[in-house]
Amino acid sequence: MIRRYGLAGAVGRGALVLACAAGLLTLGPGGPAPGPATVVVPPPPADPLAAARQAAGQRPQDATAWAELAIAAVDRARTTLDSGQLAEADRALARSLDLRPAQNYPAQVGSGQLANARHEFAAAREFGLRATGMAPDRAAGYAVLADAELQLGHLPAATAATQRLLDLAPTTAAYTRASYDLETHGRTEEAVLALERALELAVTPGERAFSAHRLGDLAWEQGRPEQAEQHYRHALAVQPDDHFAAFGLARTAAALGRTEEALGRYAELVTRVPQPQFLLEYAELLLSGGHRVEAAQQLATLAAEARLATGPVDLQLARYLADHGDPAEAVRLLTEEWQRRQSPLVAEELAWALHRAGRDGEALPQIRFAAGAGGAGALGAYRGGVIEHALGLPGAAELLRTALRRNPYFSVRYAADARELLG
Repeated sequence: MIRRYGLAGAVGRGALVLACAAGLLTLGPGGPAPGPATVVVPPPPADPLAAARQAAGQRPQDATAWAELAIAAVDRARTTLDSGQLAEADRALARSLDLRPAQNYPAQVGSGQLANARHEFAAAREFGLRATGMAPDRAAGYAVLADAELQLGHLPAATAATQRLLDLAPTTAAYTRASYDLETHGRTEEAVLALERALELAVTPGERAFSAHRLGDLAWEQGRPEQAEQHYRHALAVQPDDHFAAFGLARTAAALGRTEEALGRYAELVTRVPQPQFLLEYAELLLSGGHRVEAAQQLATLAAEARLATGPVDLQLARYLADHGDPAEAVRLLTEEWQRRQSPLVAEELAWALHRAGRDGEALPQIRFAAGAGGAGALGAYRGGVIEHALGLPGAAELLRTALRRNPYFSVRYAADARELLG
């Protein structure tokens, strides 16, 4: 059964209208959309990527089949973090465009999704604009555009693209993007509703896993580790290689006092997928328990990744540099990234790097921009409190209390610091 949600401001039959800073986001009907009774939609393949590979192999001269393979590969990489799948997508797109260089809508969509996955957001925006210009009444181009505009900090444009996507195709892909849009504007409860709808509508294992682990992320941000843990377990039951769900189980275990379990989960995860965020949180948990040698190993891996990094700035690597490496280098990199995209996420990391470099006066407008534009979470509130404390401003204590109220487990390292500053 499809659950119907009642919210103040609902319009039409079961429609949800969620107010956000950039306008109204209408999430559409709460029940199943009416349609011809004779239409039968075939069930999706159990493994969309394997099915797309098979289709491309069977139809090697079909440009659409190759573009769909690219889209399936990028979608799988979203949870597996497998760079090989992005390389496969690149090759498939090249083949599609060789076969049909012009008016190739699926290849424009796939190229935009690949650019977003590689954090090349300006390029992704261009692909999204081309796709939506080519076919204004097809949904997939708006998904590309919504992702890119959000990451570039173009928040009204992101909301508009998300709304158009919802209007054209109120599917899991649309509702997960609606949740991001709402979360960015600090509307967490509404973001949860959007993700619950996304999970109800999910038809593939990847969609179910992604929706479930994002519900876990939102529960975590609200300081509900037990609820988050349930969502992460659901995601892994559906798709065992969802590494973000595995990461979620490690951090919830730590929050719930199961430190040895958390350390084991982190150790297993970083062996398989040495992503900066995973390594950093593992290192900080190790440091909190006095395991300095093991923590130094994780930090050394992060240092090596920072030295080798090219292209768009990885915000987690920048966070490592600010907290454990070279804050001045973090400021340099994040200033360059800020020039590329005025995103609340970049503003928050830049503010923190400036603070760590002893430049609190410059950090203050950045952290306030992040809070005002993006409804900063617990970590953002903590950072704002620390910066205001360093400047002797009266709002520091309230920001620190806000951080702990939103999520008392937000950081192994900094939650304790917030309590100490509050006395």
